[in-house]
Amino acid sequence: METPADAGPPTPTGPDRPVGGDRIDLVGITGYGYHGFYPAERRQGQRFVVDLRCWLDLSPAAATDDLAETIDYAGLAAAVVGDIEGEPVDLLETLATRIADRCLHDRRVRQVAVTVHKPDVQMPVPVADVAVTVQRSADR
Repeated sequence: METPADAGPPTPTGPDRPVGGDRIDLVGITGYGYHGFYPAERRQGQRFVVDLRCWLDLSPAAATDDLAETIDYAGLAAAVVGDIEGEPVDLLETLATRIADRCLHDRRVRQVAVTVHKPDVQMPVPVADVAVTVQRSADR
């Protein structure tokens, strides 16, 4: 049985839901960054893993078989790694929002969910992963 933690980001509903509910998922985009609140995190850095879910109408790409009609997965993944490895921030929430804004810059994307994992985080108790998910909609 699927638990809420396994379910992934919530599916958008209502007027912002794209026609057909099509989506593209990129899972496990990995980079090394220096994000974190504590000075040691900023000095040593660590691995960050990002999962993206972008809702958009995929019918133009399906009809034409043309990459220009959809998201270039490789280009988006490289841009996300650039965000992970770029300017450090204190909070995962800030990094996730930065990545969500990047996705929404493509006018075809109607909604996005971004999960940023910090699997190697140092905690006072054993933790397998810390993750933050933000979900944003285009204001168009």
